[in-house]
Amino acid sequence: MPVLMRMGIGLRRNESEMHATTVAVDLAKSVFQIAIADDKWKVIEQQRLTRSQFERWFHNRDVGLVVMEACGSAHHWGRWFNRLGIEVKLLPAVYIRAYVKRNKTDAADACALLEAARCADIVPVRVKSIEQQALQGLHRIRSRWMGTRTARINTLRGFCREFGLVVPQGARTGVEAMSRALADPNAPIPLLIRESMKLLIEEIRLLELRIAQLERELTSLARQSPACTELLTIPGIGLLTATAMVAATGGSVSHFKDARHFASWFGLTPKEFSSGNSRKLGRISKKGDRYLRMLLTHGARAVLRAAELARRSGKQLDNLRTWATEIQARTHHNKAACALANKLARVCYAVLRDHTPFGSPQPRQEKKLTRTAFAIAA
Repeated sequence: MPVLMRMGIGLRRNESEMHATTVAVDLAKSVFQIAIADDKWKVIEQQRLTRSQFERWFHNRDVGLVVMEACGSAHHWGRWFNRLGIEVKLLPAVYIRAYVKRNKTDAADACALLEAARCADIVPVRVKSIEQQALQGLHRIRSRWMGTRTARINTLRGFCREFGLVVPQGARTGVEAMSRALADPNAPIPLLIRESMKLLIEEIRLLELRIAQLERELTSLARQSPACTELLTIPGIGLLTATAMVAATGGSVSHFKDARHFASWFGLTPKEFSSGNSRKLGRISKKGDRYLRMLLTHGARAVLRAAELARRSGKQLDNLRTWATEIQARTHHNKAACALANKLARVCYAVLRDHTPFGSPQPRQEKKLTRTAFAIAA
């Protein structure tokens, strides 16, 4: 009798797995926690699987939906599930924490994913293609190299300051000035550290060569992408911003409701504090893609600076630059830059939606694509 009972329990468990409609997966490097729910979102079983067991588990299972947190390797598994014909919902990690009850465990996280998946207000993250992730990887590598280069330059500046040398501002002029000082035998730099400082200069030069090579690869990719070439027609949108935006969106904005929704994806829309009849807008939310928000803001500052120079020289400005200078005239420069970055994000949305260049494309495109490097080339 106990054997029959165990067989009956096993049969009921297998039937529940075969008819499961939703599975929440808490991802890890080597161990995966899954929570199986029925069509009423009730958790009927939980399992802890290794990677090989995890892959075998989903074969021959009737799974309609897989819910995961949008974290490391989530897009890889999302593509893997799509190939099996299973719908995937990736949820932003910041919204999952509120659904975790009591203790923080893998099992609790999997159950929290099921609860969050039922909330219609949480917009899921689209599964990225391999090409999108590879392009984002190039941008991440460049950012790391630029950060390392800046750290090396600041280290050299600190040493020079300790020995009484004044280094001019700017990375280009600063590196050249420090190189000349290290080559001068009469410079007040001790011989004990001089060779090590020269090695730092060589490291900076090597990083600049690598950055320039990576930027040439991005230029080649931009020439082959219709979405990139269309974005490059927008003032303030250069090679880095265009390729990063295509990497983040896949060149399509169909999953955004409108231009404001697209701008809020970069954290460029103001926070709202409302109660009753009182409605107040605060600072920008700074939520979403931090890297693209930084690029859009830098592009907006460049447009403001160029527009101010053109206005002083008596040149006629287009509607976008006229609007930007009017905003800058009545508010702080940083506020004007954020407002223009928001405007540029909305223009990018319109260009990607309509597949139409902004203004006169040819001169601006060629100027941006023929730029040799954004860093100093040795």
